[in-house]
Amino acid sequence: MKYHSLEKFNKLVEALEELPTIGKKSATRLAYHMVSKDSFNALRLAHAIEDAIGTIKRCRKCGGMSEDELCFICCDESRDRHVLCIVESAKDILLFEENALFDGLYFVLESFQDVDIASLRSRIEEDDVKEVVFALTPSIQNDAIILFIEDKLKEFDITFTKIAQGVPTGVSLENIDILSLSKAIESRVKI
Repeated sequence: MKYHSLEKFNKLVEALEELPTIGKKSATRLAYHMVSKDSFNALRLAHAIEDAIGTIKRCRKCGGMSEDELCFICCDESRDRHVLCIVESAKDILLFEENALFDGLYFVLESFQDVDIASLRSRIEEDDVKEVVFALTPSIQNDAIILFIEDKLKEFDITFTKIAQGVPTGVSLENIDILSLSKAIESRVKI
């Protein structure tokens, strides 16, 4: 008896493998669960994906995710409009918001190769921004981006800050990379 390929199942596995952190084994396990064990939830997931893709777009002011032209953050008049946090992706905004870590406004850098300085300048002028906080992953490339942006905004009366970096809580010093350790020493605070 010849084994017949499960073409549609294999396409589902391949599609799931395209997701971040999903390998072949996980994709196969998920696909099997969807088609054999819980088809109702699989269809609900498919509908939610289709609905989100058709509805969610970029906020025209900050670049974050929104179902409208402006996101709920940009529309919220109670936020501190004088502080603007520059992040790498809209996903970073979700992290800050889920944990109530920041009450100002955001600006997403869509591409490090093509930083939209005109939109950033417009945002700073429109909201009378007094502080720009860089919440970027520590790296030499991102340090260069920070310097580039600071240079392009030098005529504004703005304070530039960046999130602290260094030693994470609960991690032994021997397990910290040298760049993080040196930044932690440089950024030490008085107690």
